Amino acid sequence: MRQSRLVLLSVALIGLLAGIGPLRAGTGAAATAPLGVSIDDFSYLDTSGEVVDQTVAHQKRLDALMQKLRADVAAEPRYRLVPSAAPAGEARIKVIGGVQKMSTLIQWAKVAVIDAAASQVLYEKLYTFRGDTDEAWDHAAMFVSREVRGALATVLPPEQTAAPAPIRLAVFEFELEDTSAAPSSGVAGSDAVTLADVTKGVRDRIAQSGRYRLVDTGGASAEPVKARALRDCDGCEATIAQQLGADQSLIGVIRRVSRTEYTVGFQVRDARSGTVVSRGDSGLRMGADYSWTRGAVHLVGDRLLEGETQR
Repeated sequence: MRQSRLVLLSVALIGLLAGIGPLRAGTGAAATAPLGVSIDDFSYLDTSGEVVDQTVAHQKRLDALMQKLRADVAAEPRYRLVPSAAPAGEARIKVIGGVQKMSTLIQWAKVAVIDAAASQVLYEKLYTFRGDTDEAWDHAAMFVSREVRGALATVLPPEQTAAPAPIRLAVFEFELEDTSAAPSSGVAGSDAVTLADVTKGVRDRIAQSGRYRLVDTGGASAEPVKARALRDCDGCEATIAQQLGADQSLIGVIRRVSRTEYTVGFQVRDARSGTVVSRGDSGLRMGADYSWTRGAVHLVGDRLLEGETQR
């Protein structure tokens, strides 16, 4: 059944392999030259039978997935992103794929990474992921991006397979959005202490991963930073992070719904382009302020550092 439902992707893969010719002479002459990678737009097929037409929303989410995948590959100096329409031989590697919505809650994504020089499939996998929301798509995009880049690394010569340098990340102080009944103006002293603990916990967790090098945000003097209002500045944190020498920025928000209910959210942007590269939202959680740190650390660890999804 899986083959029949994703037959378009399988046919596209076979056709691409059949049409690949040899690379032009000299393409691989320089062992340390960036690896040429072409990423075709993924296809999308909705066979869920839902009454509501979600074509526009699906295209927007698919575009965001493609943007993230291409941005992540282009961000690594070991790779050179080649347009899909470039002449044959420009790209050593081709990446193709597609997404199919099976039901209201289940979607499939099939991705293949092809070595054009050897006419060989390096990586091919069918994933399932739950949900049809921005967050569900972001989660899937993050995982697919990591897997594709892992497949690309297998083609690199030994001198280029060393672990990439840690990403310089500016983790700004977590902010509080109090939507509980009759919230007091400003942030209470006890809340400020708890938020500081949340920020420290998240920074420690990120630093322990080895994937990031934290950039000191203490020198940031922009008004949104001082007012703890980065969540409302329309992405200005990316520019501030770049001025601090960071590659990416992270802002986090604790939303207090009641004295015993809260949610946690975070967002990571590329400091140069301002593009959102990762985000997460915990959904409603139970627990007073003493549980904020645990909730934030778990969310960041799961969505940013682990990036797990169903297979």
